Amino acid sequence: MELEIEQGWKNQLNEQFESSNFKELIGFVKSAYKSQTVYPPSNLVFEAFNRCTFENTKVVIIGQDPYHGPGQANGLCFSVGETVAFPPSLKNIFKELESDVNAAIPSSGNLNRWADQGVLLLNAILTVEARQAGSHQNVGWEEFTDSAIDALNNQKENLVFLLWGGYAKKKGKHINRQKHLVLESGHPSPLSANRGYWFGNKHFSQCNAYLKSRGLPQIEW
Repeated sequence: MELEIEQGWKNQLNEQFESSNFKELIGFVKSAYKSQTVYPPSNLVFEAFNRCTFENTKVVIIGQDPYHGPGQANGLCFSVGETVAFPPSLKNIFKELESDVNAAIPSSGNLNRWADQGVLLLNAILTVEARQAGSHQNVGWEEFTDSAIDALNNQKENLVFLLWGGYAKKKGKHINRQKHLVLESGHPSPLSANRGYWFGNKHFSQCNAYLKSRGLPQIEW
């Protein structure tokens, strides 16, 4: 099992990579892949970072942990494999997108097209045991992804952070709102969305308006 990460991120997170905690984490993860079914596929654990380089990051969406069903997780939060049915949260994301910016609901739930434009689709926890949501909580991923968010917060300016739901809001509570735009709403899951906490947040159009105001390329959602 090889865990490779883009050089810009490697430079930013070098202290993490050298830490004893991270080495313990990777030992745990490698052992889990050998003994259990773990998602995403091992070559996609760092896909969010490899698809969206540190230098290219413009927007950050924070998820919790990967989908835990067969073929779903592809290393990007909320995203699924090319031919996989849309999970409920992703359906609601696309509904809001359609309402907000008049974007047609796509045929694929693979969000590589967002990542390639500079949207970091970052799960707080990067691996999960099959059918066991949250099974790799508190083994070290949270500290690692906190460091990634801190690096973006400290080293860059004019980023847009989309924090959907209580978990993401807590994860992003230290973001400097003087340097970056932080948009918060309920989670796109049906429970939250159907209570009125998701639909109508207009995060996609607000994101692009902010990027445009800063002379930055907008995202083709």
